[in-house]
Amino acid sequence: MWSKLALFIIKNRRLLLLLLAAITVFMAWKAKDVEMTYDFAQVVRPDDPDMVYFQRFKKQFGEDGNVLVLGLQDSSIYRLGNFNELRTLTDTLGKVQGVSGVLSITKLIRLDKDTANRQFQAVPIFRTFPQTQAQLDSLMQIVNQQEFYKGQLISPRTGATLLALTMDPKYLNSSRRQAVMDKILGHAERFSKKTGIRLHYAGLPYVRSTMTSKVAGEMKFFVLLTVLIMGATLLMFFRSWAAVVFPLLIVLIVVVWCIGSMVLLGFKISLLTGLIPSILIVIGIPNCTYLLSRYHYDYRKSGNQVLAMTRVVRKIGLVTLMNNTTTAIGFFVFCFTNIAILYEFGLVATINIFAAFVISFIMIPAIFTYLPPPTPKQLEHLDAKPLTKLLEFFEHLVLERRGTVYILALALVGLSALSITRVKAISYMVDDLPKDSSVNADLSFFEQHFNGIMPLEIVVDTGKKKGILKLKNLERIDRLENFLRTQPELTAPVSIVTFLKAATQTFYNGEPDYYRLPDNSEKNFILSYLARSQGNGGPMNSKLLRSFVDDSSQQARISLKVADIGSRNLDTLLANKIQPQIREIFNGTGMDVRMTGTTIIFTKGNEYLINTLKESLAWAFGLVGLVVLLLFRSVRAVFFTLLPNLVTLVLTGGLMGLFGIPLKPSTALIFSIALGIDGDNSIHLLAKFRQELASNGRHVRAAISTTLREAGTSMIYTSITLFLGFAVFAFSEFGGTKALGLLMSASLLITNFSNLILLPSLLVTFEHGVDEEIDRSGLRHYDDQYHEEDDDVELNLDKMQVKRLNS
Repeated sequence: MWSKLALFIIKNRRLLLLLLAAITVFMAWKAKDVEMTYDFAQVVRPDDPDMVYFQRFKKQFGEDGNVLVLGLQDSSIYRLGNFNELRTLTDTLGKVQGVSGVLSITKLIRLDKDTANRQFQAVPIFRTFPQTQAQLDSLMQIVNQQEFYKGQLISPRTGATLLALTMDPKYLNSSRRQAVMDKILGHAERFSKKTGIRLHYAGLPYVRSTMTSKVAGEMKFFVLLTVLIMGATLLMFFRSWAAVVFPLLIVLIVVVWCIGSMVLLGFKISLLTGLIPSILIVIGIPNCTYLLSRYHYDYRKSGNQVLAMTRVVRKIGLVTLMNNTTTAIGFFVFCFTNIAILYEFGLVATINIFAAFVISFIMIPAIFTYLPPPTPKQLEHLDAKPLTKLLEFFEHLVLERRGTVYILALALVGLSALSITRVKAISYMVDDLPKDSSVNADLSFFEQHFNGIMPLEIVVDTGKKKGILKLKNLERIDRLENFLRTQPELTAPVSIVTFLKAATQTFYNGEPDYYRLPDNSEKNFILSYLARSQGNGGPMNSKLLRSFVDDSSQQARISLKVADIGSRNLDTLLANKIQPQIREIFNGTGMDVRMTGTTIIFTKGNEYLINTLKESLAWAFGLVGLVVLLLFRSVRAVFFTLLPNLVTLVLTGGLMGLFGIPLKPSTALIFSIALGIDGDNSIHLLAKFRQELASNGRHVRAAISTTLREAGTSMIYTSITLFLGFAVFAFSEFGGTKALGLLMSASLLITNFSNLILLPSLLVTFEHGVDEEIDRSGLRHYDDQYHEEDDDVELNLDKMQVKRLNS
């Protein structure tokens, strides 16, 4: 089959190149419509009980993650001029399309008691804006008496204050969000320039917007940097501009196909899919390197370009396809999950890995049979002395020092296994951003002054209509809220209880000491005031209050914010502190109390994602083993392939423990990908070894020597290329992407030890050629011994005129 394919490619190269060009133009036309994703990835399954409950919560009470906050701590804000600028900023932000509401000091309302009509009225504190500093100071005294706002808009400890912007979800989850954010930040920056007061930004809309912008910028940066590094690597290896320009052209075509395929599949660019173009460049270059190395090797033997290139396709076509298959397996296993971001990442990568294989196997033969043949200087890399010396050292270790190799391998595995126990599974809401980023700095500001900004929700279901209005139930909620206020990681809660406390304070003419729940004797008076307020735009009829109690007054929402303390600490807080308190307060009442919110779903999603990636790794091992079994038809070959790669993964995990790299979705992702890529080298070496074993009378030691000399060079070239390519990701601002680059690069270095020293050692020790008949049919594709002159006659070279480009 591969002989016919080789002949077909050479004969129809012009037509095939035109076909590739047409497809690339189409893909480029589709790629122009690619969009960024503007929402946090949905990781938890839609049918998960916590996710079902969270969706029901949002339908009942509204979004919990659509608030953007601007914070400041500067006493000069209470000077009349600066305060007037704050009012202007508040009013301006309220008019921005996509902002549905703004809450700040300048727009605070208070409840007034209307004794004539026996009702409460909501009135602005700054109904008439102050004209003098004395008037402002007087009104600020009223503000400071409103206990309801303490810990919400004003920090009672530090005096910091904030503006809370409620964003329209229709804008948040569309491409219009960035324009809205740019307008908001633009107005905020003008305020800072006028007043000299620094503003801090936080909230999920801001975090999402920042990460989206960085993903778009880094995707372009990584593609450019990867192309430059791969170009320099190719020039160093082959010392030929043709061997640089055309492989880079191939991988850039693959990138265009990749982005076009995203659009065709209906996917958007996310933090994960944004990495695929650069990964494909890194993976695609070794295909070209392998083909060109074999082309140079065969050209030096035959002196005929067409014959050499045809032999390349014929001899290494199957093994290269298998190598690409194992690489694709590392990504394809993510398609078995029902997590959208992993499925999209795996599917797009898998499709385009095979696309890269097809494109390179068409373009390399087609182009390089048009170009002038390689010069003797360009063939010198085949005899590179440094690599020759290194491979001779490897051969010495394998043939003469196997005991040392095994002892070293066992020692490293033991130490790594011990180090792996130190790896902790932990993730943060802004996990991927560097600690010194402005987002983290601003987040620290809000955690210092307001205890946190990440949404956390508690829903109390009394099980009865109007059950929330019963005083005993309100007192239980108050007990829970008093406990929550004692937790340093939590902000002051907001609920129907805090509204009732504010109403009681108003009933007693605004005295702060009366900020409490009404007792039995006061309850009927205050509730009657609230009831009469409903028909007159009063507080019980306000949209704000309705977002804390359902229509039947059966359920109540307690809303608070939590610091970004990490998944492990959050689990401890929820399971070991809050849940026991909930059981103590509500046990035996028949009331159901549940915690929910974006923060909890995000944390659970990360845990679910890590567990899913563990399953994906098991799938990867099984599929790689199946590919090896189908290729070599030997169970021992599966063992020889998987064991060295298992060692590589264990050592990589040991590095995580040694350097304190936590297990999180971005780092758990590495292992399946690494297994797929590292498996290539194992298959390549094992294929060459079995070919040599079959052709030299099954002399294992001789076969190993030849294998290391001939296959080792291309394996080292490939590893260097992949190492440099993945090292690019170490320049990322995202912690997960940086960890991906560093650990993948480390894995590729380790795999040289596993596949060029440990695997040959195992073969020498356990492979007894005399005990096993080698199936030659599977070796024919890459065995020089089986390509006799008769095979080359099939090409009818005399009838093929090679047109060379002018050099």
